Amino acid sequence: MKSPYHVLPVYTRWNRVVAGVAIEAMDPVVHFPWQVTPEQKVATAGSCFAQHIARHLRKAGFNYYVVEDGHPIGTPEEKADFNYGTFSGRYGNLYTTRQLVQLFQRAFGLFTPQEGPWETKEGRIVDPFRPNIQPHGFFSAKEMEADREQHLSAVKTMFETLDVFVFTLGLTEAWRSRTDGAVFPICPGVAGGTFDPDKYEFVNFSVMDAINDLKTFFAMLRDISPEAKIILTVSPVPLMATARDEHVLVSTTYSKSALRAAVGEVVDEYDHVAYFPSFEIITGSYTRGRYFAEDLRSVTEEGVEHVMGLFLKHVANVSPEASGKVAVKPAQPDNFLSAMQNIVQTTCDEELIEASLKS
Repeated sequence: MKSPYHVLPVYTRWNRVVAGVAIEAMDPVVHFPWQVTPEQKVATAGSCFAQHIARHLRKAGFNYYVVEDGHPIGTPEEKADFNYGTFSGRYGNLYTTRQLVQLFQRAFGLFTPQEGPWETKEGRIVDPFRPNIQPHGFFSAKEMEADREQHLSAVKTMFETLDVFVFTLGLTEAWRSRTDGAVFPICPGVAGGTFDPDKYEFVNFSVMDAINDLKTFFAMLRDISPEAKIILTVSPVPLMATARDEHVLVSTTYSKSALRAAVGEVVDEYDHVAYFPSFEIITGSYTRGRYFAEDLRSVTEEGVEHVMGLFLKHVANVSPEASGKVAVKPAQPDNFLSAMQNIVQTTCDEELIEASLKS
């Protein structure tokens, strides 16, 4: 043997499996440790990109588990406007691992944040932990609190009864309460409330923070759902804005690198936790930027279909067509799929930052 490299599989060689490979033929998934079956209840949460995973699971006829699906007389479009079915629960985007941990703790009565309702400049009420789930906000704090109570009850049920949980890690940057450490999906004052530096602080979570959060969540979920499996992905979507005094490209690189490193550290320790390389498929240099829209941030539908074609192939044993698109007959009404189709329709709290700067 000349060296260990001479006996390694072909997929370890850049010039054999990356350079010169057609974009649509790229498949960086070597092996996935277990399979998801159509009857298993698959729940999703995470950043904006996770919404695409939910849409394609539903489209492919898998048991996409939704515990908050809206009033039965509501149209698919109306439900989408109110963020029913966007994720398995109506919790909006969970950008950070700390949000995930605190959502679980809140659902099981282990943590009750002291933060009160936020009021918008129009006088409506928003939930600080779900600021973008109710168009134009709630009419009153009482209405918001009632909605939150049933929401957390549904989330509790979701964690107790799901079979597979897919979580997409999005950001390391966040704003939190100085009082009790409660983490928000958006900076106070952007989507409601008033920013007060004595009440709120910026935090940029480290690799170790993310590792500890993930391990905490794994332990809590295993206690109440011992057979559940977890799939982790990292969002390829860059930061809309950074709160650090540095270029947003530099902050984006840190955030994604820290999250990818954290996932890499924890996956090898747990048999029931696996990683799927959405981030690598979208951002890999082999695409030459083809999977990003003109804003260099939004992921095109072509890119999403490449990711989900491979996801269904390796995770769910669904054979994709030669083009990489999902070769499964849609199991949901066409009007729902149309409402969720375009990249601009993903609900993203970060977009509120840019909007607030223009107002």
